[in-house]
Amino acid sequence: MLFAIGAGDRVVGVSDYSDYPAEAAELPRIASYAAINLEAVLALQPDLVIAWRSGNPASDILRLQQFGINVVFSDPLLLEDIAKELRLLGQLTGQDNQANALAADFSQQLQQLRAEYQHKRQVPVFFAMGTLPLSTVANNAWPQQMLTLCAAANPFAGAKGDYPQVGIEQVIAAAPQVIIQPVRTDFVADFSYWQRFDALPAVKKKQYLAVNADHLYRTTPRTLSGIRQLCEGVERYR
Repeated sequence: MLFAIGAGDRVVGVSDYSDYPAEAAELPRIASYAAINLEAVLALQPDLVIAWRSGNPASDILRLQQFGINVVFSDPLLLEDIAKELRLLGQLTGQDNQANALAADFSQQLQQLRAEYQHKRQVPVFFAMGTLPLSTVANNAWPQQMLTLCAAANPFAGAKGDYPQVGIEQVIAAAPQVIIQPVRTDFVADFSYWQRFDALPAVKKKQYLAVNADHLYRTTPRTLSGIRQLCEGVERYR
């Protein structure tokens, strides 16, 4: 998001998997989900660290704060929060004008997408987070908001946990019309796992949908592209 608001030239370090835009991939990688490289961060002497409260280790964050580094948390929980995060980052970096304009555009496009799909007939789907083990998403998982927006009915929305494991018998009983599989841009979608389960309506009709995992999972303005791809894909099978 810092690059999106025009503050990319001030970013001195990134976390693992920060590969967009191309400039981000060239920066030092100083953090991951498991740990923050404190020595590397201190060596870069940043004025500000943007952290993920639910992703970065709390002990590492505390150490950074003890060293006097200003740490701001970025934790969007709702799709609408992406616009709020853009405005916040604009204030922190002096890029208010560009950030506010981008946030307003994001909010407008999101509202238009909601209006377009909110009265559509629900399509039963299975969102395949993984197949070994077989897992999906539930109500509090980030992708569920997009399924709801696209009028894609998730039979496991009420399951315990954000990303519950399920049995194939449960999936067959749910009779999804579409199987959705997030795929990284450097991978090719592979639906071969499902071919043996021809009792599934989605398999019988070959109604598979591969969606861009980066656009779905990363809380950035590119989320809109992920939503459009998901909604348009589901719409084809409605």
